[in-house]
Amino acid sequence: MTITQLTYVIAIAEHKNFTKAAEKCFVTQPTLSTQIQKLEEELEVLIFDRSKKPIELTEVGRKIVQQARNIVNESERIQDIVDQQKGFIGGEFRIGIIPTVMPTLLPMFLKAFIKKYPKVKLKIEELTTDEIILRIKEGHLDAAIAATPLESENIKERVLYYEPFVGYIPEHHRLFNKKTIEVSDLEIDDMLLLEDGHCFRDGIINLCKAFKDQNDDNFQLESGSIETLIKLSNEGLGMTLLPYLHTLELNDSLKVNLHHFVEPSPAREVSIIYHKSELKMQIIDALHSVISGIIRGAITFQNVKIISPLPK
Repeated sequence: MTITQLTYVIAIAEHKNFTKAAEKCFVTQPTLSTQIQKLEEELEVLIFDRSKKPIELTEVGRKIVQQARNIVNESERIQDIVDQQKGFIGGEFRIGIIPTVMPTLLPMFLKAFIKKYPKVKLKIEELTTDEIILRIKEGHLDAAIAATPLESENIKERVLYYEPFVGYIPEHHRLFNKKTIEVSDLEIDDMLLLEDGHCFRDGIINLCKAFKDQNDDNFQLESGSIETLIKLSNEGLGMTLLPYLHTLELNDSLKVNLHHFVEPSPAREVSIIYHKSELKMQIIDALHSVISGIIRGAITFQNVKIISPLPK
């Protein structure tokens, strides 16, 4: 049994196809098939049910894949140990970022990080929280930046910053003339929200429900982007809430519609998350240090109340 064979097993389990798995592993399909057959003969079990289309794992195959992931991940720790001993911070690092954090945070830290750690090759993807959790557990991401707490098994969280919610309330709205707003002012059927699947949406729903028994089926409109929510709000279709960093880029004509909350301000916790096996910790530490240092100058709020992104 070899690490290479276990890597092939994982690839087939994920792609459910020998040809696609071979392409992913940069080998020919006959080479991959031969190695899988050798492994099955050695173990005297069938890992895959080849009669199914797409290919499926057998019952014992599912257990083997789970253990194979652990073994492959642990084998990669050997190189990490060597890199840490040498003080080397470099190599490929795969990171996912949720959509409501990506456009504001990435431009703030990316240039500074690349300049400080030129040997690190970041591969960045914009992904939903559910996609991030799955990819971290399957070993396809080294880390991610997401709203927390997530309470997800085998995933660790290190807080980067706390980002307050800010009300975006256009003229002629019932709350426009209030200098500061309170959570109790919010009406969920008057709120423009992101589409289902965004943790920021769940945070807003949790915020509204914390003070009132409100039905979460009464939304007027939903959108895939915060920019669209702002435009819809300007058309008089309702108010919305924005993450604080998104408000910094608004022009002066739009900033008049911003309304801060009475303290403690509702806020989301944004963290760097990674698998408990702690692979590539030297790069995770470097990212945490750079981002925390930069964000400290942008967000000075201290008196905040964290709103969980988990649906309630």
